[in-house]
Amino acid sequence: MCAAEHADNFWLYDLRVETVLGDRTSICRHVEGESFRVEGELLIFDDQQKVSMYALAALLPLLPAKQRPTSEHDWMSTDAEIACPDPNCGGRFRITRTGKRIFSHAETTGLPDKRGLPYWKKQT
Repeated sequence: MCAAEHADNFWLYDLRVETVLGDRTSICRHVEGESFRVEGELLIFDDQQKVSMYALAALLPLLPAKQRPTSEHDWMSTDAEIACPDPNCGGRFRITRTGKRIFSHAETTGLPDKRGLPYWKKQT
């Protein structure tokens, strides 16, 4: 394929979000090691893993930014732990970049004149 055919491609990191506990007591329901994955736009929970909806609400705005390539000096590249939104709780969530996958604008847009076959309907 020529370079023009790849012009609408972009990369996103896959993420793992894992509950970690430190020296402060967790007063919310946080269990060390519980986790979920982020692949593209999907949140994937395996084996009955759980996360508080309040913690998830605090995490959600950060996940798309963590998925994108950033400068090595950007705090989004270096800071990996997010505190529970309850100021009295010691729970944290570690966000780790685990892989990288390519998407195309045509496969992910809702703009009618730019649309292609959605990525989840592509044959792998």
